[in-house]
Amino acid sequence: MMERMNGPGLHPLATVAVPRLAHEDSFSYKENLIGALLAIFGHLLISIALNLQKYSHIRLSGSKDHRVYFRTKTWWCGLFLLFLGELGVFSAYAFAPLSLIVPLGAVSVMASAIIGIIFIKEKWKPREFLSCGLAVVGTYLLITFGPNSHETMTGENITKHLVSWPFLLYTLVEIIIFCLLLYFYKERKANYIVVILLLVALLGSMTAITVKAVAGMIAVSIRGNLQLGYPIFYIMVVCMVATAAFQATFLTQASQLYDASQIASVGYILSTTVAVTAGATFYLDFTGEDVLHICMFALGCLIAFLGVFLITRNKRKSILFEPYISMDAMPGMQNLHDNGTAVQPDLRPSFSYGALENNDAISEIYAPATLPIVQEQHGSKGAPIPPYRVMEHSKGE
Repeated sequence: MMERMNGPGLHPLATVAVPRLAHEDSFSYKENLIGALLAIFGHLLISIALNLQKYSHIRLSGSKDHRVYFRTKTWWCGLFLLFLGELGVFSAYAFAPLSLIVPLGAVSVMASAIIGIIFIKEKWKPREFLSCGLAVVGTYLLITFGPNSHETMTGENITKHLVSWPFLLYTLVEIIIFCLLLYFYKERKANYIVVILLLVALLGSMTAITVKAVAGMIAVSIRGNLQLGYPIFYIMVVCMVATAAFQATFLTQASQLYDASQIASVGYILSTTVAVTAGATFYLDFTGEDVLHICMFALGCLIAFLGVFLITRNKRKSILFEPYISMDAMPGMQNLHDNGTAVQPDLRPSFSYGALENNDAISEIYAPATLPIVQEQHGSKGAPIPPYRVMEHSKGE
């Protein structure tokens, strides 16, 4: 039991305020830790699942097995692990603040790189292990100095945040930016990776807000306070599904134009930045936090950004199929250009491929041949015979 110490002129209730506050801080930190562990576990499962599906595709392409990928046990095992991983990340939003869960996506990039080295035998340079170290340090700072704001996700609280002036202003600015980017992307054909992934990030911020609301309301309902009767719950579910579907559409378009490593790094940085801003605006994650914790959290984000960027920067791009034989692949031809030997000497003066210029040097080399033409003066009936004779062949011949 806690002992009550009363001094002269001090109210008895004032002595229990500090221990109660310390108890609440300890409880919020435990919830943060549970949410962070669930998110890390979920991202690890997602990485394992994606690499299992990738391994299934590689094994089918390198064998004589003509089955489609969704008929293999490996692919279905990966799909099951992917579902468990997404469920773990979804559950993490019910325990920890949104601004803490979103940056932990760096774990997925780091785990995918390590699993690719171990199981798929992808080549890695030793310096790239430093990139993983930076991602680990950034993740540690995020968990240690993450926001400790916890609010019961009831229908009343979510509705109150939804109609608050900071979030309404943030939503207006986001809609304007989204419409401008969509106009430049669709009408002006601005197919830059930043434009496409910024569209994904803006949609992802709304997805993160709705996921946090849905997961929190489900958790409160499980504890006994039913929240599924509020219309705001179903509004959030619809918004969550719609924004996730549009994200998948833009990501598919980006994957057709850019390398997957670029999409992973740029997408992670943009999505994390916008989602943390949305969480701080909607759920007021950093309310009551001191400057030191906010600065250390920002430093953890920057270190995690740098680690993810360095991990994905040196990823080898896929080599496209070339329908011709490369000279470098032929024995004895690798150093042909280095020693000054020409593979096919140029004709000087040079001319365009497929077209001959009217040049005296070319006419001296390539002189036209003259064919003798023998003509008879008179035919059998006294008519002149032409220098050529047209012969007709019947179908029987």
